[in-house]
Amino acid sequence: MINWIAGNWNGPWKCLVNHDGVFDNRMMGYSTEELWFSEWENGGKVWENPAGYERFNPANHVDQWTKPQLIIHGGRDFRIPLEQGLGAFTALQRKGVPSKLVYFADENHWVLKPQNSVQWHQEVLGWLNQWTGEAK
Repeated sequence: MINWIAGNWNGPWKCLVNHDGVFDNRMMGYSTEELWFSEWENGGKVWENPAGYERFNPANHVDQWTKPQLIIHGGRDFRIPLEQGLGAFTALQRKGVPSKLVYFADENHWVLKPQNSVQWHQEVLGWLNQWTGEAK
């Protein structure tokens, strides 16, 4: 949802945090382990209903991305494959939008290991504090 918000609802946010977000809806239809969700949400398989996958495809709105974005992704996330996070990060970098990629090689869709959870919280709170100026 964050990538959709970045291109379609660009305010009043000062920054965004994207945890295992979908960047290209079409490629999600070909690469996720959760095919049922992708097909149900988009009205069938990618080749059966390409318009369904394009209707809410965040990748189609990158031209509107302007807010700083923190991208967090797990290397073992097969629900939202790593390429989705890398695609979003690359788009932000190429546009010159302030962005940061935090990669947890040993996590899946959730950050479950205690040391990684601490880092996750430090990264998210640090990003929010950096862009909102409201350190807690």
